[in-house]
Amino acid sequence: MCGIIGILGKDNVTNRLVEGLKRLEYRGYDSAGVATLSEGRIERRRAEGKLDNLVRVLADDPVDGVTGIAHTRWATHGAPTTDNAHPHATEEVALVHNGIIENFKELRDELLARGRAFESETDTEVVAHLISEQIETGVAPRDAVRKTLDRLHGAFALAIMFKSDPDMLIGARLGSPLVVGHGDGESFFGSDALALAPFTQKISYLEEGDMVVITRNATMIYDENDELIARPVALSGASAAANEKGNHAHFMQKEIFEQPIVVAQTLQSYLRPLEEQVALPDMAFDLAGFDRISIVACGTSSYVAMIGKYWIEQFARVPVEVDVASEFRYRDPVLTENQLALFISQSGETADTLAALKHCKRAGVKTAGIINVPTSSMAREVDLLLSTHAGPEIGVASTKAFTCQLAVMAAFATNLARAKGKLSPEEEREIVRHLSEAPEAMNAALGHDEDIAGMAGTIAEARDVLYLGRGIDYPMALEGALKLKEISYIHAEGYASGEMKHGPIALIDDAVPLIVIAPSGPLFEKTVSNMQEAQARGAKVVLISDAEGIGRAGQGTIATIEMPKVHPLIAPLVYAIPVQLLAYHVAVAKGTDVDQPRNLAKSVTVE
Repeated sequence: MCGIIGILGKDNVTNRLVEGLKRLEYRGYDSAGVATLSEGRIERRRAEGKLDNLVRVLADDPVDGVTGIAHTRWATHGAPTTDNAHPHATEEVALVHNGIIENFKELRDELLARGRAFESETDTEVVAHLISEQIETGVAPRDAVRKTLDRLHGAFALAIMFKSDPDMLIGARLGSPLVVGHGDGESFFGSDALALAPFTQKISYLEEGDMVVITRNATMIYDENDELIARPVALSGASAAANEKGNHAHFMQKEIFEQPIVVAQTLQSYLRPLEEQVALPDMAFDLAGFDRISIVACGTSSYVAMIGKYWIEQFARVPVEVDVASEFRYRDPVLTENQLALFISQSGETADTLAALKHCKRAGVKTAGIINVPTSSMAREVDLLLSTHAGPEIGVASTKAFTCQLAVMAAFATNLARAKGKLSPEEEREIVRHLSEAPEAMNAALGHDEDIAGMAGTIAEARDVLYLGRGIDYPMALEGALKLKEISYIHAEGYASGEMKHGPIALIDDAVPLIVIAPSGPLFEKTVSNMQEAQARGAKVVLISDAEGIGRAGQGTIATIEMPKVHPLIAPLVYAIPVQLLAYHVAVAKGTDVDQPRNLAKSVTVE
């Protein structure tokens, strides 16, 4: 979600603050700002909307200083206005904040009663006033921050700058990530290592409850008990090169076309082609001991979870529950010692999923995670890390992370089936062969990009679109509808095709396109019968299938999208391509902001 940069530098930091913010644009935001210490004053520049607006403000009214903080905001409390944009400041302090202060109203009322004046509607401004109030009475900045942190309920990453001490920044984290960068005579704060990559590769990851004080001479980290503690310094490995779209018009398009490569890279970590086996990383427990799996995720990742349920129950015969992360804790789930909780997250920082993970760990449940960022909070918490290798995903709507998660889920399901004695060596060899074929089949699917672009205009005219699928293609229908909603702003819903006659068929008319995902196979006839019911009522159908399926059921459709004939195991990996491309080209036709759709954020770090 929001992005933080802080620099305690040797020369003017403004341009580098903006450079860091540019590397955080992928997170999604609706305003931006910088603050520096200049000639004993806190100087701020803020702007609504995209970072280009802030750059223009800085060009018209420059700031300088060797100490500074900067922020991209995704609105929670208060509209995306200049007054609500970060940094927030008083005479004494300026700060930026990711997360949410749940008890802000109580604190704000208390501060108002004492005569403090507020400029914004945000929860963040109360933190600035609480710290300032103490500094004004002679409390040292470090102690003022510690006392304030003890009063905050919620989730936060904070970077704080002080008028009285231009050679110090203080940071803190609870439930929202913050990293410290170590440079040559300089120090940095960032929301992630990617933001700091141009400045340093030496990174310390703060743990829950940590507070850090950086000065010209030292970096001091205090744990949740205010004890001085050493956090290891690691090499981030994040590329300092700017994120480039290459020959593609948008990052989302680039990331769709990267999928055959990144899925191949991911599978290389799990497949042993010579032995024709699937291998997982070393683990401290035996998968055979689990008689139940809970999979917890949000958004696109939750559809990977649904597909995983089909695979695990089919291959390993182990019952699976799938939960949306934001609901998991609140239904008070029954947790047992023979249960494995599997969490899926692109960023590894998704607040609801992280909270569910901690809930399971407190209950003594073993945990695993399918995660794209190996240094993230979730990756460090789980008992078994199953890494995807999608690389940085800049487009807000997930594409390559989704298919890499599917690849890892297939590997996990296969390994679990072998551990449970449900998979013969020949069956495992067949799975390995099919998974190895997935990147080539995905590349073939990309060959239909121009055909999909050519028909996108028809869908772009619709106000409502329905997606249908059956069996493992039902989650793909949900994913297709989500992608279309996210980036084109067209209302779309995904349904299990057999559910059409239980209500949704009432929505069918010639203004509601119906996207049908139906590879030829055991469920093809069932899906087609539901499709034909809709056609009889005037539905404009787009059929996504292979040549056999299109030959049997393509008549009367407004368009068909032909996919290569593949084994059902890898069909979700392959059929992800056309639903992504369709959403992308519809959004382009409508002229929406493909990479940074309104109201959305890449990493959702508040519940």
